Amino acid sequence: MTLDAAMNLLLIRHGETAWNAEHRIQGRLDVPLSTTGVWQTGRLAERLAGEAIDAVISSDLARAWMTGGPLADARGLTMVAEERLRERAFGIFEGKTLDEIAAAHPDELAAWRSRDVDWRIPGGESGAEFIDRVLVALHEIAAAYVGRTVAVVTHGGVLDVVYRNARALAWDAPRDHLMLNASINRLQAQTGPLRLQIVDWADIGHLEQARDELAAP
Repeated sequence: MTLDAAMNLLLIRHGETAWNAEHRIQGRLDVPLSTTGVWQTGRLAERLAGEAIDAVISSDLARAWMTGGPLADARGLTMVAEERLRERAFGIFEGKTLDEIAAAHPDELAAWRSRDVDWRIPGGESGAEFIDRVLVALHEIAAAYVGRTVAVVTHGGVLDVVYRNARALAWDAPRDHLMLNASINRLQAQTGPLRLQIVDWADIGHLEQARDELAAP
């Protein structure tokens, strides 16, 4: 069902970084796109070239900002930075792989994996704090852009929050949804209170098509 007085939200995860490829926790560390990530961003911009986008709002971290830049530039838009769209602050986990975290912080890793929404990563955020800031930011965006289309460029953890909210899933519910690099996730958003409806999720057709073309003889 279409929401009344809604706005169209193109929720986009940033392109790949070297740390994504290494399965290393980034959090708020400012890691730029890899060569693959830059390629993904180009394909993303081509895919969305024909779509009307009224604003591009991005996390201020480099990997998201680099992903949103071509979308804004192609439309003559000034990209808007929104630090509340940053990845969750992972504190002592940042910069480490899961194996490194398991070796250095086994108790904290177990607590994180329990998905207690109120547990705060030392030096970072709790799930509740993270969820609250993301949803408040999206509520404000939805209220400001009723009837328009906005590209929001952000991080995997933010996509997880949005999906769970739209599907009414608990924080500790099993995750069976994808948060793919350079993916397009289409939603409608309505305020008062915030209501999110997923139209399409984890679309990477632009990447798959481009890889098929490169592989063709």
